[in-house]
Amino acid sequence: MYQRTKVFAAACIAMLLFGILFLTLGSVLPLLTIKFQISGANKGALVSLLPIGLLAGSLIFGPIVDRYGYKLILAASVLLSAIALVGLISTGSFMILRVCIFLTGLAGGILNGGANALVSDISTEDKGANLSLLGVFFGIGALGTPLLLGLLSKYYDYPNIISGVALFMLLAVIYIFLIPFPAPKQAQKFPLRSGIKLLKEPTLLLTSFFLFFESGIEGLINNWTTTFLQETLHTSPGKALYALSFSVVGLTIARLLLSSLLKKISSSLVLFCCLLSIALGCCILIITSSYSMAFTALIIVGAGFAAGFPVILGYIGQLYANLSGTAFSIALIIALTGNTLLNYLFGIIAGKYGISSLPLLVLACITCMLFLLISIKQHVENKLTN
Repeated sequence: MYQRTKVFAAACIAMLLFGILFLTLGSVLPLLTIKFQISGANKGALVSLLPIGLLAGSLIFGPIVDRYGYKLILAASVLLSAIALVGLISTGSFMILRVCIFLTGLAGGILNGGANALVSDISTEDKGANLSLLGVFFGIGALGTPLLLGLLSKYYDYPNIISGVALFMLLAVIYIFLIPFPAPKQAQKFPLRSGIKLLKEPTLLLTSFFLFFESGIEGLINNWTTTFLQETLHTSPGKALYALSFSVVGLTIARLLLSSLLKKISSSLVLFCCLLSIALGCCILIITSSYSMAFTALIIVGAGFAAGFPVILGYIGQLYANLSGTAFSIALIIALTGNTLLNYLFGIIAGKYGISSLPLLVLACITCMLFLLISIKQHVENKLTN
């Protein structure tokens, strides 16, 4: 028998480490660029290895946790994270550097998907609230990484700091091995045939395509906001990055609040309000010429991102409990595809119509998500009553 509190703590540690992995590459990329004398084109190819790894990790974790459980794959992915991070800052080989970046993404995809599926499995009720609380730890890891590097770099060099983070990861591996986890749900065989059948499930497809847009607009804000502020408001790079960081603060605080609110208020209503929050923030960005108003708008947008993944993954975990890992894999792969395609699409739009089109594309995605939410609500209610 497992203890729910200890297992939830393990999931939170995994999500914290995912936040660290997600931000580490961007934090150390300037040093790597100098060390390996990486050109602009090669830098883009190098950074693209991270989402490729993330996609691969999201693909493989689901069937594995359904077949073998969570303990081994979470421990292995944390250990892999430690090795990849140390390799990033210590290798002198460009080929090994590329492998380490891919492995960072691979481990991150497993940690993200595994932590969410695990919390869904151990939550008999209030799945959305618990997944929202889990998401707070991603924000802590993501915000803490540049802060930690900035503060400690006055006293230690980056290799020593990253080595300290890797040591913390090894302690996490020990903790994961010491505690019991839930038993595998499909202990007899890999659920490949059942997983293929899930691809025909309308409710899973609807929820997954909601995450397609959710992940896409999160990627648009994260990747293009600093350029948007610099070109439309003539903001300095430092101030633009500062505003973007506070959108993550808004996300983290909102998820902390939602961990309580989702126990009292309809999850679909909360999600509807969050979509309106994103739309409001985008409207402010369209009309404002003030940095302070744009700063506020990004906090509002960040807070609006809080409910998307926890609520939708909560629905998926509730409806497909026997194959939650595989169902989460399908949903996250579609979500990551949305992130890639919408960012690629906006690159074309920005080249033709300018960076000021960013809020308009986000608003168009929000409109699609509102229609999807109406359909999802109906499908979820029908499946729960049948």
